[in-house]
Amino acid sequence: MTEHAVVISGAGPTGLMLAGELALAGIDVAIVERRPDQQLFGTRAGGLSARTLEVFDQRGIVDRFLAAGQIAQVTGFAVTRLDISDFPTRHNYGLALRQKHIERILAGWVDELSVPIYRGRDVTSFVEDETGITVHLSDGGATLRARYLVGCDGGRSLVRKAAGIAFEGWDATTGNILAEVEMEEEPPLGVHRTALGIYAFGREDYEIRNGKVIFASDGPVNVMVPDGNAGATTEPTLDDLKQALIAAFGKDYGIHGLKWISRFTDMSRQATAYRKGRVFLAGDAAHVHSPVGGQGLNTGVQDAVNLAWKLAQVIKGTSPDALLDTYHAERHPIAARVLRTTMAQVALLRTDDRTEALRDIMMELLGMDEPRKRIAAEMSGLAIHYDLGEGHPLLGRRMPDLDLTTSEGPARVFTLLHNARPVLLVLDGSGSFDIAPWSDDVALVHARYDGPWELPALGPVSAPSAVLIRPDGYVAWVSDGTQDGLEDAMKTWFGPPS
Repeated sequence: MTEHAVVISGAGPTGLMLAGELALAGIDVAIVERRPDQQLFGTRAGGLSARTLEVFDQRGIVDRFLAAGQIAQVTGFAVTRLDISDFPTRHNYGLALRQKHIERILAGWVDELSVPIYRGRDVTSFVEDETGITVHLSDGGATLRARYLVGCDGGRSLVRKAAGIAFEGWDATTGNILAEVEMEEEPPLGVHRTALGIYAFGREDYEIRNGKVIFASDGPVNVMVPDGNAGATTEPTLDDLKQALIAAFGKDYGIHGLKWISRFTDMSRQATAYRKGRVFLAGDAAHVHSPVGGQGLNTGVQDAVNLAWKLAQVIKGTSPDALLDTYHAERHPIAARVLRTTMAQVALLRTDDRTEALRDIMMELLGMDEPRKRIAAEMSGLAIHYDLGEGHPLLGRRMPDLDLTTSEGPARVFTLLHNARPVLLVLDGSGSFDIAPWSDDVALVHARYDGPWELPALGPVSAPSAVLIRPDGYVAWVSDGTQDGLEDAMKTWFGPPS
């Protein structure tokens, strides 16, 4: 039996990000993945939000994604694009990039960190005991032993079901069929609103010019059509696509050569618990919803970043087990809000006259500065706020990536987080901060910053004299000019003094 500290089921973006974060923290982690390689068929997530780009920047890998994707103002709410170019972040945009490329880049990073992946295998069952968990795999009775198991195995998660965690929410009301096909006749590329629903034609290769998507002039076509059977349990067929096209356009454009086909709906469900004993859920295993708004993959990646450093500290013995409960406490409300905003967007995509009237009003509202900023900050992930108590507006929010001046020269805040280690950043010139009991785990950095302090949607905030930054980039303590509360914050997040 092979032993690891953590076993992750699923090598999608969430599982890969979690594995990379744990490996950076020095934790022995392994992934179990049913696919024999990282190849991904089908069109799934199509981009990265501003906050996810910041998360990758915090680990020094964002340039890999920027080189492969296309920067654009892709943040939106239903049919309304929301410009975030005036937001105070280095990444005041989204990145158009297919999920298969996101996974490829993350898999390369994880490989550099020497994380083993057991490919071509499934987790079939597991047994938890007082000291760990025994994970059974599909290849002839092989088993792994771990202290913790994390299910990153999608909406049909075996880990979630085997753990007995309820998946509550709303059944599907609408459905769509996605496919990649050949067409004898060129279809009208782009998105089309019809009385029957929304239809879309595109190609894998495209460019974004002046905010518009320009598709390649030849090659297979990605097709999305409405599916009248939202509750279907069987796979759609090529004939289903033909009939949907004929109903809307009067012809099927000579559709043939089906490459792949799948169905998605607006079913919205969330795990009632993200933790049960030694089992955790992240990504689609913890929450599913319509892809409208593009928040699914991004929410999963940020689940992983929130959970990893907490697991690492408990495994190392620096923090008590209770720290792991903050994963559910912080991330469950975030995904619950994502479900609600996604359901609202699906409602706005209906094509009846009353919904058209509502959508017109929403577009007017989102054309105003304050509503745009508020909703855009939420959709881009830049408004995430963990409830860490009352105090400075920075508390519980992402730390801005400031340009600092240190004794060793210029530095950015995000470069201080590349090794996934917490940072106490002192900005008032004081040399009196004593964190000796935590000095092996928390970096103490003295720096000067002369620019403005501003948060997306909130605007300017007062300059703190010191901030305690967690490994995930969120602020755990803010100085009011004194060290009041610092020791308590250190104990809460990084364990008792050693």
